[in-house]
Amino acid sequence: MADSVEVLFRRYGPGYRWLALVAAMIATMSAVLSATIVNVAIPDIMGAFGIDQITAQWLSSGFLAAMTATMLLIDWATKTIGQRATMNIALGLFLAGGLLGGLAENSDAVILSRLMQGASAGVIQPLAMIVVFQVFPPERRGFAMGIYGLGVVMAPGTSPFLGGLLVDGFGWRYTFYIAVPMGVLGLILSQLFVPSGALSRERPRFDWFGYGMLLIFLVSLMTAFADGQELGWSSLSVTGRFLIAASAFALFIFWERRCPAPLMDLTVFLKPGFPGAVVVSIILGAGLFGSTYLIPLFAQTVQNLTPTLSGLLLLPAGLSMMFITTFSGRMADRFEPGMVVGFGLVMFAVSFFLMSFADPDTAFITLAFYILISRAGMGFIFPSLSAGSVRLLPMTHLAQGSSIMNFTRQLGGAFGVNILAVLLDRQITNNTDHVAATQTAANHTSEAYVRIIAEMAERGGLTDIQAEAVAYSHLAKALQTEAASFGFQTSFFYGSIAFLVSVVGAVMMVRGARKRKRLEAMA
Repeated sequence: MADSVEVLFRRYGPGYRWLALVAAMIATMSAVLSATIVNVAIPDIMGAFGIDQITAQWLSSGFLAAMTATMLLIDWATKTIGQRATMNIALGLFLAGGLLGGLAENSDAVILSRLMQGASAGVIQPLAMIVVFQVFPPERRGFAMGIYGLGVVMAPGTSPFLGGLLVDGFGWRYTFYIAVPMGVLGLILSQLFVPSGALSRERPRFDWFGYGMLLIFLVSLMTAFADGQELGWSSLSVTGRFLIAASAFALFIFWERRCPAPLMDLTVFLKPGFPGAVVVSIILGAGLFGSTYLIPLFAQTVQNLTPTLSGLLLLPAGLSMMFITTFSGRMADRFEPGMVVGFGLVMFAVSFFLMSFADPDTAFITLAFYILISRAGMGFIFPSLSAGSVRLLPMTHLAQGSSIMNFTRQLGGAFGVNILAVLLDRQITNNTDHVAATQTAANHTSEAYVRIIAEMAERGGLTDIQAEAVAYSHLAKALQTEAASFGFQTSFFYGSIAFLVSVVGAVMMVRGARKRKRLEAMA
């Protein structure tokens, strides 16, 4: 007999809904935690396997891309094999990915492990929310989702600091190994408390062609961006992949408009204001995951902070986002959601603009404050964007609209990390060449720098030759840091422009909401 919700209530009594809530929270927190905990370990992983920035970015963007792809399979999977089986398979894949990453002997294995974890996370998060909705009555779902949401928000807020502690205390491999106990606990709780779910009597329909076109678009475009710097943007391989991505996207649009059971109902994009919400969702995902990737990297490569301190840098910001999210949802009820979203986007733009002036001498507390501004802005954006986007749609389109918003946010995160990493690598390369060109015999500043370092080394007991070697090594490292600093500054500056441009999407949301109210009043 299948363990339906009714059967589980009879087995465990009225307290079952709280047991199911805990099971959903543990599963989701495991997935969310793994999304960002590895970011503080990226410099160590780069050093361990001798990989560059472009290869390393797949540890983050690959996770997000895999997550984006599998989240579209939820409805088909649960109808085919059931909710519990789907959750157990996803948690098992998550656990296996953690083991593979921890035991990896090369960079390919580490990236594969992140793809596995991302694929599982794309299933776990939405499925856990479905379970919460099933076990709580409508009048108590708001309270339950508040508790569930608090746990979900807490995971990314604290994961960089936890990751830093693991890297400094045990090594980067333990940012993967932590998935093992969490995966085992999640599997036990899922087997006990997640309902089996009703299976479809008929074979569930799924738009496999549309899904395939979307995957081709995603893979082709991301690999083209990643390889463009190395192979050349005009090379046949890169331009070919851009053409494949464009063709796959065009075929996807063509097919979805004619498919009887489309993967995405594209008519929602015709609703006033909804395209603006999608633009904001994409930029928000890019900013959230892009900054979580860039900031620890900046802290460790430019400021020479330890992984723990680079994680601690993000902790106050994560906690502030948790606090603001708890009350900002009410603002979406009192004010136009698009206005609240626009306010949050401006805060994010200001944060990135301030970060574009950060350098090796910027104080720790100052950096923490800059980052806090962005996360505070995010706290305003999330609830208002979620509420405001669905208000733009009729009841018949709510499920599709919500699915598209989740999909586009993850898609923005994948491409955001991908593009920011490529931009950073390009800027560092260009800046390194520029800085190297200034090191001539006429550069008296560098000459004085080398002389001072050499004199200090000689006072420490080194010979003239040894002191000079130390001085030039120190100069080379300082110049590399300067080039990297300029690269990060440019990346953050472009990020601030992107957030300012996305305010147009918030304006579209406001106009769309007002137009919908006028139409309802006339009806």
